Amino acid sequence: MRISLTFDNGPTPQITPAVLDTLARRGVRATFFLVGSNLAGREARSIAERAHDEGHQLGNHSYTHTTPLGLMPDPLDAVAEVIRAEGALGCLAGDQRLFRPFGRATIGHHLLNRQVWEYLERHNYTCVVWNVICREWERPDAWMAPALELCRQHEWAVPVLHDLPTGAMQQLDTFLGMLIDEGVTFSQDFPVDCTPIRAGRATRPVADLVPIDA
Repeated sequence: MRISLTFDNGPTPQITPAVLDTLARRGVRATFFLVGSNLAGREARSIAERAHDEGHQLGNHSYTHTTPLGLMPDPLDAVAEVIRAEGALGCLAGDQRLFRPFGRATIGHHLLNRQVWEYLERHNYTCVVWNVICREWERPDAWMAPALELCRQHEWAVPVLHDLPTGAMQQLDTFLGMLIDEGVTFSQDFPVDCTPIRAGRATRPVADLVPIDA
């Protein structure tokens, strides 16, 4: 089994450093999809820089993370969410230009709009979705075994975790140990079925992820 471990919604000064410590102890490199507005403070920026320096990938997770882009009334406001977060990341984004839409834990037509899709294509983004939602915020002390079982259902799992102050990240080391005991291979690439746009090229129809009437 291959695992591409991802974290959404950070950086969070009171949580993300401990997550980075745990990943370093276990020798695991992950991908962090950061909310652009969270990078405004000096402390948060330094955490993002640390993650980058330690070999983790950093991606764009919109600027405000308030509304799925496909549900925003003004399509251009949705494009601006990507652009503003892109500016906040700056050189930390790296060459791959990774973007993950905000989906409220589901994949569907609400994720993007046509204007955002076309922007991602024009600017050579890789749009990364997921195939495992760990839902660690619901059971902060007991999410690990259910998450592992969900990962087992995929030859290449892309689980979503959140480096947020829910208490769940206190169990991250246990979860990583469970994955290592399974003999998984950790990867920072993503399977085609989780990358509807890959380096600016669509791998599935645009209609899969934009509003039906768009």
